Amino acid sequence: MRGRRFLLLLMMWLPLAVSAADNGYLKELIDHARAKHLAQRPEWLNLLHYKPYPYRPGWRSLADDPAFFNAPDGKTDAEAELDATLASFFSDTQETDKIQNPQCRFIARYHWLKGELHFDPALLPEQPCKRFYQWRAALNPHQITLVFPAAYLNNPASMYGHTLFRVDAKDQDEHTRLLAYSISYAANTAESRGLIFAVKGLLGYYPGLFTMTPYYIKVREYSDIENRDVWEYQLTLTPAEIDRLLMHVWELGPIRFDYYYFDENCAYHLLSLLEVARPGLELTDQFRWWAIPSDTVRAVAETPGLVKQVIYRPATATVIRQRLRYLDSLQRQLAKDLAEQKTPLTDARVSALSATDRAKVLELAYDYATYESATRSGPAADPQHMRDLLLARSGLDVPSQRPDVPEPAVRPDQGHKSSRLALGVGSRGGRQFQEIGLRPTYHDLMDDDGGYTRGAQIEFFDMAFRHYRGDDSLRLEHFTPLDIVSLTPRDEFFHPLSWKVNIGWTREHFADNDEPLVFRVNGGPGLAYNVPGSYDGRSVYYGYLEAVLDVGKRFNDDYALGGGPTVGWLTDLTDRWRVNLYARSWRYGLGDVHDSRELVLAQRYSLTRQSAVRLELFRQQEFQDYWNGGEISLHLYF
Repeated sequence: MRGRRFLLLLMMWLPLAVSAADNGYLKELIDHARAKHLAQRPEWLNLLHYKPYPYRPGWRSLADDPAFFNAPDGKTDAEAELDATLASFFSDTQETDKIQNPQCRFIARYHWLKGELHFDPALLPEQPCKRFYQWRAALNPHQITLVFPAAYLNNPASMYGHTLFRVDAKDQDEHTRLLAYSISYAANTAESRGLIFAVKGLLGYYPGLFTMTPYYIKVREYSDIENRDVWEYQLTLTPAEIDRLLMHVWELGPIRFDYYYFDENCAYHLLSLLEVARPGLELTDQFRWWAIPSDTVRAVAETPGLVKQVIYRPATATVIRQRLRYLDSLQRQLAKDLAEQKTPLTDARVSALSATDRAKVLELAYDYATYESATRSGPAADPQHMRDLLLARSGLDVPSQRPDVPEPAVRPDQGHKSSRLALGVGSRGGRQFQEIGLRPTYHDLMDDDGGYTRGAQIEFFDMAFRHYRGDDSLRLEHFTPLDIVSLTPRDEFFHPLSWKVNIGWTREHFADNDEPLVFRVNGGPGLAYNVPGSYDGRSVYYGYLEAVLDVGKRFNDDYALGGGPTVGWLTDLTDRWRVNLYARSWRYGLGDVHDSRELVLAQRYSLTRQSAVRLELFRQQEFQDYWNGGEISLHLYF
């Protein structure tokens, strides 16, 4: 079989190969590679993005572009790909603006194989690869930084957050880092929002591509437009490791991967670049089923010797909220009116302020006008007005009033782990039960917010099994494939819309005490507000107007369609103790006409970062029946 494969390779590459000893040197290299078992080495498998099949024996490359392979079966046969790659290196193709010699096209493979097989330059001349080296020289790489913009719930592509690499040049510092370039992997589509994006992303319908973009564009996108705080993890990669990473990025430039929202996403594939850069890292092996960006950042941070420094960059909106803490209500309104050009700079209220307070108001007005223009939530900033604000501020002989934004006490890599096991006991309508719950991922409103975006709930495939005293079996109490809640407070400066959506199966209590599983979809828009004078979201009042559809054989016409309000109060009494008091009232007016109401007092007390106790007391109504209940449970995060 191997002899036949070699003959095939020889026929394919004979027109392109050197003639020395009838290409005997190629055979010598292939024999040497097989003797050293190079095709089974982790370095080669990483360069090809080989991973085992999840459901059956065997390996395959995650790359889905035929241009990534030199052998017809290179996607599933690492040895065939190595043989074909060695043969391709004998090509005498000259480099142009559109064509590369295989040594340059697969430059990371070339240099690794050269180091292992010690190519004879007389028999296998090395190509100059001018395009690559000009590109590398322009980057002038000195350091690689892993950048983590926090989660942004209003964009499905960024609900979990996002990760990218920044290539820091030798001559860049804190003032010029925006001039660096970023390396990222993302779905190649004009769509980035809505249900269509989410469904196609889950099923792998989008091509995923590695791209390099000026970092200042990413900062504008993540920090200003999407209002996301950014965390930077400076890595300890050596110059040789940085070169390997960049060579592999060069190879991946035009290559398509099928993008999957859960596993083969931005976070997962960036880890694969680190595995190429530093052989021996086994980061992607930790994520066989799903890869949450915060979990991948945790994996990097917990790898000994891989991170040397972590830097926090607050978003523009975070800075604005910090400014608001130092102004009274009249000054805040004055700054807003100045930003929106509702009040002229010559207004008497402006001149009546002290120089320091006037500087605070003018700086806030300028920041807010810039933010509104960048987020497109307001009209484009008037250049003359922005100039007038700057001139007015520069005329004050006081230092900058930009406040120091304290770094959050918990970094994203230090928050609770995203999987959760819950063990509980309780009573419902006088019937005692034991319950076990499992949530594969990721975070809910009652979890500790440390390291997560406050007010953002994203849960996938949450489920609970319950056993009632006197019953012989354990029953599925609920199964929720998708549950998302955005609870974002509004104030006089920011006007986000909260929203929620829930899809899954739950138990419905009918008049004859039968409790079958019914399919439920509910959700809708909402509003949330901070306690007056507060801008940190620690105490929030909220309300949603929800629509709900229940489907099941026990309903009249097999369904019930209705809706109604949900109102509540979410507050942190201490850093460990959170309380959520809420009530909902749904009226089903189509299908099976009936009422459903609920009053709940939920509490969480954190024992450690990875464990908590919850207590929930409730009163419920379904149809004409009422009952009380409660549950206490231990939550373990892993």
